[in-house]
Amino acid sequence: MQADVLVARNAEVSDLRRALSRAVAASSQEVVDLARALVAEPSPYPPGDTHAVAQRIEAMLAGTGVEITRYCTLPHVMNLVVRARGMRPGRRLVFNGHLDTFPLVDADRWSVDPNGEARDGKLYGLGVSDMKGGIAAIVFALRHLASLRDTLPGEVVATFVGDEESMGTEGAGYLLKNVPEASGDAMISADTGSPGVLRFGEKGMIWLRLDASGRSAHAAHVHRGISAIERLLDAIQELKTLRDHPVDAPADVLAAIEHAGPASEELSGRGESDVLRRVTVTFGTVQGGRLSNLVADHACATADIRLPVGVSVAQIEARIDAIVARHEGVSVEITRRYEPNWTSPDHEIVQRVRRNCAARLGIEPVVNMRVGASDARHYRMHGVPTVVCGLTAHNMGSFDEHVHVDELRALGEIYALTAFDYLHGI
Repeated sequence: MQADVLVARNAEVSDLRRALSRAVAASSQEVVDLARALVAEPSPYPPGDTHAVAQRIEAMLAGTGVEITRYCTLPHVMNLVVRARGMRPGRRLVFNGHLDTFPLVDADRWSVDPNGEARDGKLYGLGVSDMKGGIAAIVFALRHLASLRDTLPGEVVATFVGDEESMGTEGAGYLLKNVPEASGDAMISADTGSPGVLRFGEKGMIWLRLDASGRSAHAAHVHRGISAIERLLDAIQELKTLRDHPVDAPADVLAAIEHAGPASEELSGRGESDVLRRVTVTFGTVQGGRLSNLVADHACATADIRLPVGVSVAQIEARIDAIVARHEGVSVEITRRYEPNWTSPDHEIVQRVRRNCAARLGIEPVVNMRVGASDARHYRMHGVPTVVCGLTAHNMGSFDEHVHVDELRALGEIYALTAFDYLHGI
C-alpha cells in the first residue's frame, strides 16, 4: 500500500512539473516586461535609493498570495523579504537579488533609452544585467510558484536588497543577521554572470591603507630630509611579494577551475583561471608630497588584496604586518576583510541549477569560482549553500548595457523549475 501511495504521489508531482514547465514556457515574455518595468525605476549608487524599485516589485506580486515584509535599514535602503509558503513542511529555497545599480556613465554615448528599451532581440537599460533582469526572473518564478502553494512542500523566499554596491552590510548582511526567514537550506543568486558558467564561490578580500611619514626639506638640501614617498614605495614593492603566497586549495575547487577555464575565460577574459588560483595585489591610490622641490613628509596608498580558496585572511595579514614592520615610518590599517567562501561544486543546489540550465538552453554549463564579489558571499558565510546563476552582461557599467532577451526568458523558466525540483526533491 505504501509503495502504491508513493508511486501515485510521484506521478502527481511529475504531472505538476510538466504543467509548470508548459506554463512558464508559454508566458516567459513576461520576464522581459517585468525587467523593463524594473529598469524604469532608477536606483543608481550613489545614493542607492531602492524605495521606488521595491515598491514596483510589491505591485508586481500583488494578489499572488505571497507575504512581503519591508526592512528599511538606512533612509535610502529598502529591503524586501518575500515568502511563498507551501502547505506542508519542507525545505526553504532562497533567491537573492540586489536592487541598486551602477551609476549612469557616458550618458551622451547611449544609443537607446537607459530607462529600458528592447531592440533586435536585446533588452537595454541601466542595471538590466546587474541585476534587474535577474530580479525580474525571480519575480516571474515567484508568481508561478505562488499559484502552486497548495501543492508545494516547504517554501520559496526571495530577498530583494539594497546596499550591495557598497558591500551589502545593510542589505543581505543585515537580513541574515536579523531575519531568520531570509536564510534557508540553499540559495540561488541572480547576480550577473551567465547560465552557462555557474559560480559556486568567491575570493576573499583585504583592503588596507598604508601611511608613511618622513621629514621635509628643500630638495637642494636633500641630506636633511627623509622621503615619505620613498619609504612608501619600498613597502609597496615588498607587499607585491604577497602575489607569490602559497595556496592550498581543495582538489575539487582546483579541478572545477581547470575544467571551466575555456568556457569561463571566453566570457571573463584570458587569465581569469590564473587569477582565481592566486593572491592578487592591486594598489588603487597613491598620494604624497607637497611640491616637486620638497622632500615629502607624508605619503599614503590604498590596496585591494584578493585571496583564493586555500589562503586565509590571518595568513595574509600576518605577512602584511611583518612586511610593514620592516619599513621604518610606515604603518598599515586594515579597513575591510572577509574570507574566501565557496560551496562544493558538487552540491545539490549547484547541480540542480546546472541540470535545468542544460535542459533549457541545450548546453553543458560549467561551474567555476567568481573573481568579483557579490551578496552570495554573505549567504555562504552564513552557512547557506549558494550558487550564482545570472544573465550574461554586455557593457555592464558602461553605455548601452544590455542582455539577450532569449536568455532572460530562459532564466525565469530555469528559476521556477529549479525551485520546484529542489522543494520536491526530484
